[in-house]
Amino acid sequence: MNFKRFGRPLVIAIAAGLALSSCAANEGDVATTGDSPASTLTGTLNGGGASSMDAAQKAWIAAFQTANTGVTINYEPSGSGAGRKAFASGGSDFAGSDSYMSTEELAGEFATCAAGSKAVDLPVYISPIAVIFNVEGVTDLNVDADTLAKIFAGEITTWDDAALVALNPDATLPSATINAVHRSDDSGTTKNFSDYLGQTAPDVWTEKASDTFPFQSGEGAQGTSGVVSAVTNGTNMIGYADASQAGELSTAKLQVGTDFVAYTPEAAAEVVAGSPLVADRAADDLALDLNRKTTNAAEYPLVLVSYAIVCNEYADAAQGELVKAYIEFIASAEGQTVAEEAAGVAPLTTELEADVAAVLATVK
Repeated sequence: MNFKRFGRPLVIAIAAGLALSSCAANEGDVATTGDSPASTLTGTLNGGGASSMDAAQKAWIAAFQTANTGVTINYEPSGSGAGRKAFASGGSDFAGSDSYMSTEELAGEFATCAAGSKAVDLPVYISPIAVIFNVEGVTDLNVDADTLAKIFAGEITTWDDAALVALNPDATLPSATINAVHRSDDSGTTKNFSDYLGQTAPDVWTEKASDTFPFQSGEGAQGTSGVVSAVTNGTNMIGYADASQAGELSTAKLQVGTDFVAYTPEAAAEVVAGSPLVADRAADDLALDLNRKTTNAAEYPLVLVSYAIVCNEYADAAQGELVKAYIEFIASAEGQTVAEEAAGVAPLTTELEADVAAVLATVK
């Protein structure tokens, strides 16, 4: 991974210091999981945001609370935008978001943070976004970026449109109206979906990527679960959702280069591994500039990275220690295995784990 802003020697040095301090902690009072001494952590953490990682959050919380019985963690899957707003206003201790904070958000105030400190984006969750569909008699579907953009922008309105037929010569596509479902709430999944289409089909998807669905077309649904429910229970439906929640729905293959590629966690992780950090941000902010234009069929470019948004210094030091302990767990190899087993997502690379750990070592 190309970490342009955070020097690797510094990261390694901080990570080594973290490892030493973690060993010291394990010899003392704090435990997270496994055979460590009984934890003395106590308190309540409130977080919220991305509904995409709801399954992972539930699994993380269960594991962390089992090892730290004095801690209660609440996570509200309210959507990325709502989560970031609640965190900024002081309504939560951390946020989960499928899109990193904007320049405007970073320039604002964070009521949870100590005076003069700011918040940072730490990647903790990698998942493909699945294009889910429910069309009678159709189990396999190929789409390219232009066709997918035209469907969700309202320019292609029937399943037997010539563009879809050309991409799916072996399928029997019905002469029926396409019912396209998008997120009605402010959603990082929407921002990632829109970013992919804006970069790969710019002549069609002319709107800037944002948490708000940009076109007056299709049907809106609240949260990831709302989109999945609408596609599952409707007729001739198509939508987009975090792949961990696609369930038994059929999913489309995307054209990457000259091939049609099904999503896999591994193919999503390959895109992240080849993506640099976003330029011109603080050294401890690990927002990623995802490589949407790849032509490598081993990569699946319609991917989201969910971030834990935390203060680099908390107004309440005790809450800061709780947040730090929890996010250290979910970003660790053990925590990533928990998410992988619960949601089928891709774990962070060893390098990215180390960089997140290095930043967390400085949180207070």
